[in-house]
Amino acid sequence: MTANASLTDELMGQLQGAPMQGLAQQLGIDSVQAEQAVGVALPMLFGALGQNAAQPEGAADLLGALQRDHSSANGALDMGGLLGGLGGLLGGGTGAAGGLGSILGSVLGGGSGAGNSQLDAGAILGNIFGGQRQQAESQLGQATGLGGNAGQLLALLAPLVMSFLANRVQSQGMGAGDLGSALDQERGQIQSQGGAAGGILGSLLDQNGDGKLDAGDLFKLGAGLLGGRR
Repeated sequence: MTANASLTDELMGQLQGAPMQGLAQQLGIDSVQAEQAVGVALPMLFGALGQNAAQPEGAADLLGALQRDHSSANGALDMGGLLGGLGGLLGGGTGAAGGLGSILGSVLGGGSGAGNSQLDAGAILGNIFGGQRQQAESQLGQATGLGGNAGQLLALLAPLVMSFLANRVQSQGMGAGDLGSALDQERGQIQSQGGAAGGILGSLLDQNGDGKLDAGDLFKLGAGLLGGRR
C-alpha cells in the first residue's frame, strides 16, 4: 500500500478475495458487480463522514464514537473479525468472529448478534447520512443496478468503514483534528474525481438544490448529519 493511497483504496484492498465474494453472495450478484458497487458505496460513506467531520465539533463527535463503539480496545469486533465473517459466508464457514450469521443478524436485522453496538448498521447509517439515508440508498441503487439491495450493501459496509477508521485512529494516535483533516482530504478527492460516487455525494451535500455547496447547505448539514447524536 503506497503512502498516497486513499482511505477508499486501502479499504477496497482489504475487501478483495473472500470478503468481496461473501458480499456478492449475500447480495445475490457476481463478484464483478459487487466490486463495482462497493467502488461507489465506499466513497459515498467516506465522503459523507468527511462532511460530518468538517467542523471541529463534528470531528470530535466522530472520534468519540470510533473510540467508544468501534475500537477493538473496547471489545468491538476488529477488521479481521468483520472481514473474516464476510469470508465465512463461502461454504457456510464460521469466520474469525464466531460466524457471519451472528454478524449479519446484528448488521441487517438489528438483533443482538455478536453483542456489539458497533454492529447496529442502521444507527451508523443514520448518523452518517441523517435524513438523506433513503436518498443515498436510492441513488446508489440506480447508479449500480443494485436497486433495493443498495441499502443492504451500505449496511454491510458501514461497520467495516467505522472499524477501519477506528483502527487508523488507534494505530496512528490520531486526534480529532487529524481525523477531520484526513476525511476532508478524502472527501475532496472523491468529489474532484467525479464519477458515480462523486456525483451522488455532490447531490447529497447540495441540500438546497442549487447545484453548489454553500453556507445554506452547510447549515442544514450541521443539523442533519452526525451532529453528536451518537
